[in-house]
Amino acid sequence: MVLLDTCALVWWTLDPHKLSHAASKACGEIETFGGFISSISLWEIGIKIKKGRLDINITLEEYVSRLNQIEGLEIIPVDENIWAKNISLDWPHKDPADRTIVATAILKDLSIVSKDRGIKDFYPKIIW
Repeated sequence: MVLLDTCALVWWTLDPHKLSHAASKACGEIETFGGFISSISLWEIGIKIKKGRLDINITLEEYVSRLNQIEGLEIIPVDENIWAKNISLDWPHKDPADRTIVATAILKDLSIVSKDRGIKDFYPKIIW
């Protein structure tokens, strides 16, 4: 199973032609085999909308509602174990969302669908 990083989530749900073939295949299998996103991705999307760096043409609440309707997709809440893993990562990367996504993937033993070079250089289980 896979964990989508924030960009992969946005592209899969709103602009799928931006996904690589492998990423598109992994996302397409979520309804059959299951897949995950971190709740921090919703925070990150909300911040980007608020700053005017992302327009999804619906409210964040409506977007989350639509995500909750996707069969097989589970939103993982960020709990104390994920925060602790985030802090303990021996990784100089400062983006809190990326750190949380990687920490979640490590704890849940998931591959990450991501184009992000920083994540790819740190975490070996990447699909792109």
